Amino acid sequence: MKHINVALFVVHKGCPHMCSFCNQRSISGSQKEITPDEVRSAAQTAIASLSQNEAAGGEIDFFGGSFTMIERGYMISLLEAAYEYVENGSFKGIRISTRPDGIDAEICLILKKYGVTAVELGAQSLDDRVLELNERGHTAKQVEAAVATLKSFGFETGLQMMTGLYGSEDSDSLETAKKIIEMRPDTVRIYPTVVIKGTRLHSLMQSGEFIPKGIEETVDLCARLIPMFEDEGIKVIRVGLHSGGDVEADYAGGAYHPALRELCEGRIYYNIALGKLREYGCGSYILAVDKKEISKMTGQKKQNLIKLQSLGYGCSVKGRDGMAKYEVAVEK
Repeated sequence: MKHINVALFVVHKGCPHMCSFCNQRSISGSQKEITPDEVRSAAQTAIASLSQNEAAGGEIDFFGGSFTMIERGYMISLLEAAYEYVENGSFKGIRISTRPDGIDAEICLILKKYGVTAVELGAQSLDDRVLELNERGHTAKQVEAAVATLKSFGFETGLQMMTGLYGSEDSDSLETAKKIIEMRPDTVRIYPTVVIKGTRLHSLMQSGEFIPKGIEETVDLCARLIPMFEDEGIKVIRVGLHSGGDVEADYAGGAYHPALRELCEGRIYYNIALGKLREYGCGSYILAVDKKEISKMTGQKKQNLIKLQSLGYGCSVKGRDGMAKYEVAVEK
């Protein structure tokens, strides 16, 4: 059944910190403060675009800022406007994004009252050194405490992590992923660091103190991270920033690509295929994958097949029914 989500950005309202990477105007594409009437209008527009049954599977999402740390009356006014459409069955619930230090029992009771079903925390890293270098203003322990509190109230819980932050290496990103898995969130978003003009990271990049990770090394890392989560039944619901807004205009460096997830999943298929082909030796082969995954196995602009050819493996790809995601079968 098709459904639609309504994404609303609460831009940098209430956040007590300015993290090294943060420029919410560029990420959301707006500095304008949304109003309860705009929440209602967005919900009504979504409902009108689909049948009632189709819209009923979606959520109203508040992202872009520290939602639980905005002025309390304003927060409740936004929740009240959204909750009208949960109460009447138009949407299944409300999803919010906030900081780990913006969660406590009092906040959870308010969120429950107004129909919030899912809470995502911007953890970014679970290495206290990396958190401090990037001026996050919270610790790894606070992330763990917030997750435990959310779970005790029955919220669907998501964690957001960033790779390639100032002072970060692949090793601490992999360790962060392991710690996230131990906390058993329902969902994860992976946001490789993108340097936006006007941020501290931009200044550090200009001075040469910070060299952002590029697409290639980021794809290599994320191709390791995604299976770590998915093998544990944790859904990866996003890889990379959304395109649009002012991100392209204010982009200064780092791993931004509008199809980053597809690149990462293509790399996963490449790694799996190469591992199997090495058992056979050089030659010509057919790689069978699920029909929906042919483009990922082939790679953008056939890059996976070109790289395999350069290593002595002449391959074509075919679709086969009944295969699992990331399953690759090699045929002579």
